[in-house]
Amino acid sequence: MDRKELSQIMPHREPMLLVDSSCMKDEGVVSEYTIKEDEYFTRGHFPGNPIVPGVILCEIMAQGSVLLFKDKLVDKIALYAGMDKVRFRRTVRPGDTVKVYSKIVSSRGAFVSVDAYAEVNGEQCCNGLLSFMLVDKDQAAD
Repeated sequence: MDRKELSQIMPHREPMLLVDSSCMKDEGVVSEYTIKEDEYFTRGHFPGNPIVPGVILCEIMAQGSVLLFKDKLVDKIALYAGMDKVRFRRTVRPGDTVKVYSKIVSSRGAFVSVDAYAEVNGEQCCNGLLSFMLVDKDQAAD
């Protein structure tokens, strides 16, 4: 799926849409996002030495995982419920393409847990267990 198709599933829009492409692979999903030179989150982090903040890497992994439970998102939105065992293993900079691999480890009612890791050029940069709560779209607006 490309950005246009993903925007039919995800509520994110520029500048917070952090997935360029995503596809199902075996039991999981593989997604990619290329960090642009003018990203709002690298302009001030850090001037002259731009580095993608760790929380943005987590958001890239979360958005890259949404395809795993897209069928449950017809009238719902996925909100973060938690992040466990998150580790940052290398810096990510403008020009890097972040590839995310994710799979569901548990799904119970409105809660979904996903094991995800991200890499750049085959080298892992971030990994963790991400938890989501699926809520009605109108509830998320309150």
